[in-house]
This record gives sequence, structure tokens and C-alpha cells, in this order.
Amino acid sequence: MKEPAIRFRIDFAENINLGPGKIALLEAVQATGSISDAARVLKMSYRRAWLLVSSLNDAFDQPVTIAATGGKGGGGAQVTAFGASLIAVYRALEREITQLGVQRLAQILPHIAGKFISRRPVKRPLARKVAAAPRRS
Repeated sequence: MKEPAIRFRIDFAENINLGPGKIALLEAVQATGSISDAARVLKMSYRRAWLLVSSLNDAFDQPVTIAATGGKGGGGAQVTAFGASLIAVYRALEREITQLGVQRLAQILPHIAGKFISRRPVKRPLARKVAAAPRRS
């Protein structure tokens, strides 16, 4: 049986949070080198992606991304070292929480009705979409 998907969000303060969507967006920016390309990969509007990135940059005392000046061959965005550490820490915590969840749910998981599991469409994880995204030159 597949491990359950455990999703979580960290609320640092009011209106300052970090969850799977923002992390996937940062990973997509890291992979593509562009907020607009990242938005395209994640099937969200550029405006939404820009607002999420902006909220992350405003939330911390260090930038999470930096923008490159536009123009011929220019433009784009890079995830900073601090942004990369946010991704790494979040993903490590996600793995630890999932391991703990599987241990705690060990007695319950065998009782999940197989008929419901097999009929549900399985969503493709965002990480696969990000990994497949073309890198901007």
C-alpha cells in the first residue's frame, strides 16, 4: 500500500506562511529560472505566482528570490541561497512528518477500503512537473 500523502503548512505569523504550493513554486522558479515559466509549469497565472513570490520575499528579512533585469536575453528570477535553504528545510520536515505519520497510522492504513483507493484519480505530484520543466538560458 502507498504511503498517505500528508500536507502541512507552517504559519510563522499572521499572513506569513509556507506550504506545499509556495515550495513547489520556488522549486519551479529554481528549475526554470523564471517566475512566468514556473507559473506556466504549475498551471497558475503569472499574477498569482508573482504575488506568492512577493509575499515570500516580504515575509523574511532576506530575499527568497532575486529578479534579473529584463531586455534582450535578460529577465528571469533566481532562488537565493536563503530560498534554497527554505526549500531544503521544508522538504526535510515533510519527509520526517510523513515517516511519523506512517508510523502513527500503521494500525489504520490496512483498513482503508481498496475500492475507494482504486477509483480515485491519482494527481501527478508537482515535483514531477517541476523536474520536467525546461531550464531557461
